[in-house]
Amino acid sequence: MKNIIYFLLISSLFLSCEKKQTSKQVNITVEKEKINNVLNAWHKSAAEANFDLYFNAMAADAIFIGTDASENWTIPAFKNFSKPYFDKGKAWNFKPVERNVYVNSDGRIAWFDELLDTWMGVCRGSGVLKKNGDTWKIEHYVLSLTIPNGNVEDVRKINKEKDSLFLKKIRKYVK
Repeated sequence: MKNIIYFLLISSLFLSCEKKQTSKQVNITVEKEKINNVLNAWHKSAAEANFDLYFNAMAADAIFIGTDASENWTIPAFKNFSKPYFDKGKAWNFKPVERNVYVNSDGRIAWFDELLDTWMGVCRGSGVLKKNGDTWKIEHYVLSLTIPNGNVEDVRKINKEKDSLFLKKIRKYVK
């Protein structure tokens, strides 16, 4: 009788653990598709100058880092900067040409990198998204220009004076 009771207890524990593991399984392929849809719609809303859709794709405390070293925007500041462009009906049109998306094992955090066809030439975007309920929101986005390795010295020379002034200014805040 004791053996039967032990067997039933162990079996029920095993089954309950099995059910918990099954309920936490995440379909990474589905989540990646959702993330791609969010990012594609986000870029499209900028191209169509749809201010509300663009910023609704971002978390309320998101950060947008632009191509200029001084551009580390909170959402309120980025909205303030962007609003005149959206109001004119022409924000920016970044067309993704390649994207890699990665999702953590519990399906709540994702990160990505993408190559973009832009008016500046090829740019790279990278960022982090967080899933809240069933909705993915952009938490952090970094936009950067790509520089062919053979042209780095030329760009360095162009940026030398402005970089020096910027670093002088910013260093007094970082200790």
